[in-house]
Amino acid sequence: MRIVFVGASQTAVNAARRLGESGHEVVMIDESRERLTAIEGELDVALLHGDGSKPGLLREADPEHSDVLVAMSDSDQDNIIASVVGRSLGFGTVVTKIEDESLEPICREIGLDAVIVPARANARRLAALIEGRDDEALSGMIRGDVRLFAFTVEKPDAGPISGLGLPEGSRAVVVYRDEETIVVDDDALELRPGDEVVILAKARHLETLERKWAHGAHSGRALSGLE
Repeated sequence: MRIVFVGASQTAVNAARRLGESGHEVVMIDESRERLTAIEGELDVALLHGDGSKPGLLREADPEHSDVLVAMSDSDQDNIIASVVGRSLGFGTVVTKIEDESLEPICREIGLDAVIVPARANARRLAALIEGRDDEALSGMIRGDVRLFAFTVEKPDAGPISGLGLPEGSRAVVVYRDEETIVVDDDALELRPGDEVVILAKARHLETLERKWAHGAHSGRALSGLE
């Protein structure tokens, strides 16, 4: 895959490093020459200096031959603009980071369904640790050829879990919805855009799941410790 990041934050750099190690091609755009210079010798990525919300610069990132645009600058407004511009230029998947949760409904209204809200995700993770639940620790306990896979629901997948068309022997086990954790005991459970779904599946089905949800927020992914 070819992934373009708008904003060279530490989170973006860490993600770019992992993606590069997995064999993906990464481009990073940032207005700060200092930031770009700092990562130039650290990562094997292409660098573009300038405002990633500007159509001219995003065209330089080659949308036609890119798979994902991830808007992760320090400004919610710039990220939303970059996402809308990127979508109009032809990026297949657009992921938008926002810090202000009140902007999420607006993002949905203008068709930006792959939205990341770091504060909410961190709060959910903290609450899980406090309550003695740890998804990453759980993933480390899964053995043999069984794997955990997670993806974020977009509009095409909204509806009953039974409509996901999961591979034989696979099943959804947990749905995270805002601050709520829903243990799945019925395939009739209605999924909503923004829900994060955790699936238990055979290792041989991971590639099928990754292809099916390559377009999702964060993209579909095997959980830590299982890749």
